Amino acid sequence: MLTKQESILEYDFTRQSVVPDRLTRKTHAAYVPAIAELLQIYRDHVGDTRRELHWHVQRELQKLDDCPSVRISAFCKLLDDASKYDQDRSGAAAKLRQRVFSLAATDHPLVQEPDHLFATSESKVKESIARQLGRPWTDIEADLFADVIEFHRLKSPPDPTIDAGRMLRRYNIAQTQTALYGAVEMTVYAGRDFKTILRYAKLARLMHTITRQDNNYFFRFNGPASIVRETRRYGVAMARFLPGLLAAEDWRMRATVIGPRRRRFALQLSSRDGLRGEIVPSDFDSELEETFHRRWQESDTNGWSIQREATVLHAGQSVLMPDFTFRHPEHGEVLLEIVGFWTPEYLRDKAQRLMQFHNHARILIAVSEHADEAIPDIGVPRVVYKTKLQPQSVLARLAEF
Repeated sequence: MLTKQESILEYDFTRQSVVPDRLTRKTHAAYVPAIAELLQIYRDHVGDTRRELHWHVQRELQKLDDCPSVRISAFCKLLDDASKYDQDRSGAAAKLRQRVFSLAATDHPLVQEPDHLFATSESKVKESIARQLGRPWTDIEADLFADVIEFHRLKSPPDPTIDAGRMLRRYNIAQTQTALYGAVEMTVYAGRDFKTILRYAKLARLMHTITRQDNNYFFRFNGPASIVRETRRYGVAMARFLPGLLAAEDWRMRATVIGPRRRRFALQLSSRDGLRGEIVPSDFDSELEETFHRRWQESDTNGWSIQREATVLHAGQSVLMPDFTFRHPEHGEVLLEIVGFWTPEYLRDKAQRLMQFHNHARILIAVSEHADEAIPDIGVPRVVYKTKLQPQSVLARLAEF
């Protein structure tokens, strides 16, 4: 994602709306060949430093009539994100600098052209250091600042499947994400693809409630950012959620964003606005669920089968889609809802919802030990786990059913 410094947003104080920067093939046709050239530069300059590559980006985009410096920085970030760089995490560069500077210190000051005042030639000292270290000076110089981000060297350029059109789409999505950094609340009206939206909401660790309205589903996302006013952490989570939302169909979204002068602005999007995500839905919302599912498949489960998010429960306007559905040829169906650690308010709301559905289905909850005391006894069997949910603990509860 882009940083706040690479964000271009237009705030309309009359309509109280925020509009992210957006490039289209029709209005910004000159960007397509320019970005294609940048992608080719990255592919032709493997081994160059990040600073050298950014110089090429700046030179190319400055040729366009309507490309401000912030937009140039944004494309540098997106091209870097699509690439891989060699990074020194071993501390070798720092040790090399210490060694080189220590060897050169005795001959300080160094000059390019010696005279009667300063007699030590920089080139001679470099030759001497190269001999002592047993390496060509060009190799030493290349590694001297390998731990500084500007001097990271390009290892792998953007994938060949990434063309100018895809890079433009990534830019438009990334700028829209920056508008959400200041978000304190988001609502989404979803049609047939609401399961995809719910999955990505969980992956982004967004606290949410779901209600049913006619044949559609209404998501409301809010959390720490609306309670702890100075944090942007929850807005960043909403920004991470956006590509997943864009991958779904049949939805519309409205987010409340804190903008200039601490005023509130509205960001509105829908599945008809032309922004499209590129991500493929994940099978699991978290590593905990994925590990539990894998271990279940590897265990003797006494005839109980497992399915991921296979059941949707409705109680009036309220909706619950438990994480797993267990089925047994003799003992029927039991649903499992996994509850992690959230705010006390969210856990109380979760408990109330579970009570709503307790009489509609047989439900089992798995509760993190951090959240166990925050959820009152609501008559729903529970399994308490520390860091990993074990199949045998769940099977013991299923046996009671």
